[in-house]
Amino acid sequence: MEVEDIREETASEPKKGLLSRFRSEFGFIQGNFLVMVMSWIILDFASELPATYYPKYVEALGGTAAIIGLIGAVEMIARAFVQIPGGYMADKYGRKWLIFTMTFLAGIARIFYAAAPSWEWILVGAILVGLTGIYQPALHAIIADSVPKDKRGMGFSIIQLIASASTTPAPLLAGILYVRMGLMRSMRLSYVVVVIGFVVASILRYRLKETGEDPAKINLGEMLGEYPTSLRASINVWKVVPRSAFVLFIVFVFTNFSVGLFNPVLTLYILDDLGINYVAFSYIMTALFVSMIILALPAGKIIDKFGKKKPMMAAFVVWVLAMAMLIGGDFYRLIVSMSLVGMIQVLIGGAASALSADLVPREHRGKVNGSRGFFSMLSMSAGMFAGGWLYDNVGHQVPFLLQFVLVIPPLLLTHFFIEEPHVDEISGS
Repeated sequence: MEVEDIREETASEPKKGLLSRFRSEFGFIQGNFLVMVMSWIILDFASELPATYYPKYVEALGGTAAIIGLIGAVEMIARAFVQIPGGYMADKYGRKWLIFTMTFLAGIARIFYAAAPSWEWILVGAILVGLTGIYQPALHAIIADSVPKDKRGMGFSIIQLIASASTTPAPLLAGILYVRMGLMRSMRLSYVVVVIGFVVASILRYRLKETGEDPAKINLGEMLGEYPTSLRASINVWKVVPRSAFVLFIVFVFTNFSVGLFNPVLTLYILDDLGINYVAFSYIMTALFVSMIILALPAGKIIDKFGKKKPMMAAFVVWVLAMAMLIGGDFYRLIVSMSLVGMIQVLIGGAASALSADLVPREHRGKVNGSRGFFSMLSMSAGMFAGGWLYDNVGHQVPFLLQFVLVIPPLLLTHFFIEEPHVDEISGS
């Protein structure tokens, strides 16, 4: 009996140790963060389902490539102009109500996509979807509020992991629906799934707990009249946050312009210029999501252990390698290139978001996220316009070659002008 007792004790010790380590690493996945994780799993999968054949759907409704670009630009502009009031409202009136209300309305806006008899309906839906993006600053703020400051790297990396893992099967299901139902019926069904997904997510998000400090009572008339005030507050906020937070904002704007420069023409370049066939292209893009799934948690651990600046700077160096592999690449080089792009997204996404949460006090996070979202979206829009024009009028490789130059300013800004706060200076959760 004594021998058995000893064996039982020694056998249970590693289990306790493993369980204890697991709780230590992932015990913060509860409360608001768990609610957001569950809702994102639903939303990311549902939203990706119609995205696979979206351009063909608009084309079938009478649209052209120019119309597709117009719809995307209008949505981004609408989204940009509500970021600043969204940030102001998140700080003044609270995060929760804005998140669950606009999640619901974002789902309702997708009805225009599902029932569209012509592309004009898609345009109206896109404007409404863009306007419901007013809740994005509140969403970023509630995540920053809800994740412990020593787990922010892991927390934001888990968000990256969820986005990659939950969207990976959606294109496959979209293909099955297309084969069985045809383009129009499968797309309309896909958008019905999106509407249901957003409604379910809004119900989940109703369970969020408010994290804003002393939110004011909601007054719709007052809110509508506060756009000029919110504009001033979201610009003046950069005077009261640490200088490093403002430099990080400039880095965000720079990188969004760079991404916008090549992102719209990436598919065209790989298929038309590099001669990759459509099936091989699907494998190449799958490598992007798979690399993000594999690297998300290790990246989060690295960010929390070694700080945020070093992973960000490493990502900018990898950016150069990814572009070098892409230009003139064959199938295998493109697999490597997209895997590196996945690494870049995980490192920059996790490190920059965690660093912003560390630098910005809770009472200013909504305004900071709103201001950053506004200027970043406008910057990406400018990049998209410039990238398309350069691709058509100067050279197909130019948007990619410019990356070697454009990566230098954010790298230098991060190295010389961003200072990570000491442990006792980090803005609390």
